[in-house]
Amino acid sequence: MTTRRSVLAGMAATATLSALPARAQAWRTSLIAGTYAGKGGAGLYTLPASSRSWRVGPADPALTNASFGVSRGDMRYFVRESAAGRMVATDRTGKILADLPSGGDDPCHVAIAPNGALLAVANYSSGTVALYPLAAGMPQPPIIRQHRGTGPRADRQAGPHAHWVGFTPDNRFLHAVDLGADAVFVYPLSTGEIAEPAIAWRAPAGAGPRHLAYHPTLPIAYVVTELANTLVTLDAQLDGTLKDRATTSLLPPGWQGTSQAAHIAIDSAGRRLYASNRGHNSIAVFDLAEDGTATLAQHVDCGGDWPRFFLLLEDSGQLLVANERSGDVALFDVTVDGPVRPTAARIKVPGVVFLDRA
Repeated sequence: MTTRRSVLAGMAATATLSALPARAQAWRTSLIAGTYAGKGGAGLYTLPASSRSWRVGPADPALTNASFGVSRGDMRYFVRESAAGRMVATDRTGKILADLPSGGDDPCHVAIAPNGALLAVANYSSGTVALYPLAAGMPQPPIIRQHRGTGPRADRQAGPHAHWVGFTPDNRFLHAVDLGADAVFVYPLSTGEIAEPAIAWRAPAGAGPRHLAYHPTLPIAYVVTELANTLVTLDAQLDGTLKDRATTSLLPPGWQGTSQAAHIAIDSAGRRLYASNRGHNSIAVFDLAEDGTATLAQHVDCGGDWPRFFLLLEDSGQLLVANERSGDVALFDVTVDGPVRPTAARIKVPGVVFLDRA
């Protein structure tokens, strides 16, 4: 029987990082790094493993402005962030197998359905979501859906800005976080048709929601708001909607300055949540209680400037923070219960905005 817990128990697949075995071997995993050309990036870099760090290998200029990517099996899918953006599918060697329109302008996030049937792309500037049917991993022409809505921040919310997409692991819903519309949209998928988007959650006016993460075992979602700099805890409902539970600041009490929240991730045990603050230049670390309540545990300096993205490598006990403006990746040591500890290691990658395993 389907219950509220069973529907959302697996909803972490697109945003929760799963631990792998062989911890001692983890540092041998090579990485890839997407970069912005306007910040000096030469394309998609390979980062071969070297001891407990990585060195900078060659960049593939065919994948400039690759701001996000996902992989499944032998396939990789990247978005190239530009006006009239592109969605590019490659094999593990980097050979381009498909190069299609992203369905809008400035694509910034991509997700793949757990059953491998659909790929979704969020197009920021146009406020559109593109859904690509996959045939043996190959993307077919997309179905485009347009978000609608505005917010009170005229400089950032004059129209919809889709910023994140994620499928529920039961393939029943796609969620799309829209910064411009102050909303999380939901797409019901169980009928096999791509329905028009409905409102799953309405953010406070001007909050500017950016990224979402699902708890690995509880029917709870967490959203970081870019403009309000908050972590919002939401209870997930059977119909795909999300209900407010709690809101917590991502910044230290009394801190004055300009900051924008960016990325969020939860460990596979559901005990720690991490979020990045650009401007305050920190990683906010939250302890998660058994009921999913988030309590701020620590702020740690990001080790650079403008932490747009970070990659949690639980198998090697490392957190890698991609600092866009300083053009480097800072390495941190992490454990389940202890504080996040900075290291002196830095990997220089100009304009770095995205990291993943190779």
